[in-house]
Amino acid sequence: MGKEQKIGLLQALGVTLYCSLVGFLMWNGETIFGQMKSILGPITFLLMFLVSAMICGLLVFYYPYKLFTEGKKQAAASVILVTTVSLLVILIIFIAFLLIIRQ
Repeated sequence: MGKEQKIGLLQALGVTLYCSLVGFLMWNGETIFGQMKSILGPITFLLMFLVSAMICGLLVFYYPYKLFTEGKKQAAASVILVTTVSLLVILIIFIAFLLIIRQ
């Protein structure tokens, strides 16, 4: 496994870990924060959604951007491709797991 493949896999695992933490927070939101009875709940959700998109964007695209600006275009594309495929495989595993525990 080459350097780009390892970095792509690590990026995908980082995004998965981050999404798991945010998902856990959302799942337990009412327990942690109580029931939201004001506009602050939806505003907080939207802000968290936007910050999450930015963090995931940085996790996935910062290193390939750095490679691209150094003239290593093929390596940058390879990292993005491996990250995307890794995230797709992780998603398929999660869906399969959900289907298995559902029965």
